[in-house]
Amino acid sequence: MKSFLIPTTLKDDTISAVKSAVNQAKDSDCEIILMISAETPDSYSSSYFLREMKTGLTASQEEILETCRYIVDRIPNCKLKVHNQYGLSSPIFKRIIEHFSVKLVILTNSYKQETKRIHQYLIQLAGNQKCPILHLGSEESKDGFNKALYIENANANMHVKVVQQFVTENFSFEIVSQTSNFDDNYENFAPYLSEAISKYDIDLLVETRKGEKIKFNKTKKENTNERLGLPVLSLYEELA
Repeated sequence: MKSFLIPTTLKDDTISAVKSAVNQAKDSDCEIILMISAETPDSYSSSYFLREMKTGLTASQEEILETCRYIVDRIPNCKLKVHNQYGLSSPIFKRIIEHFSVKLVILTNSYKQETKRIHQYLIQLAGNQKCPILHLGSEESKDGFNKALYIENANANMHVKVVQQFVTENFSFEIVSQTSNFDDNYENFAPYLSEAISKYDIDLLVETRKGEKIKFNKTKKENTNERLGLPVLSLYEELA
C-alpha cells in the first residue's frame, strides 16, 4: 500500500494535493492522510485545554474536506484519513512517518505560505525525513507527470543514473534533461531553463536535499518551486 501524507490547513489547493496523491497511486492500494496541526494550548487549566482542543472547522474547510472525501470515495483502492496533531517535535513527526509508512509527503503552495510556527516547523521537519517530498506548483497540476528536469546539486555524491533508477522504481515519469544547480546565478540561467522546459515539455523538476539544522528566519529564501512555478520532487540524498 502507498501512503501519502498531506499537511494541510484545508485551503483550496488541498484538493489538488489529494488528486496528485490519487494519480501517483495509479492502480495500487493507497491511504491519503490529511494532517491538521495545531499548537498545544499553553495552560494549566484542564477545562481551557479541552475547550481549545475542540476547535471546529470553518464552513469553507468542511466543504474542502467533503470534496476530498468525494474524490477518494470514487477510487476503489484508496481511502482518506484525517489526522489531527496537537504539538509537534522531531521524534513525534518521525513516528508519524513510520506509523503510517509514508512513501511521499505532498506540500501545497498555501501550506508553505502559512506563518504559524508549527506549520513552518513541520515543513523543516519533513525536509529532514528520508521520504520524498512533492512540492506542488502555484497552479493545479495536470493528471500525473511525464517528463522531468533533474537539477543536479554540485555537492551531491550521486550520478543522474542513480536518481533515474530510483525514480523509475517508484514513480511513473522519466528524467529527460538535467542542469546544474543555479541558486547563486539564477538570472543568467533563467533563459536556458525556460528553453529546456519548453523544448522537452517538462512538467516536473527533480532535486536532491540533505538534512539541515532547524532554524526560523524572518527573511524567507525563494526556492526552485517558487521561482519556476513547476512542481518539484525533492529526494533525500541517502534515500536516492
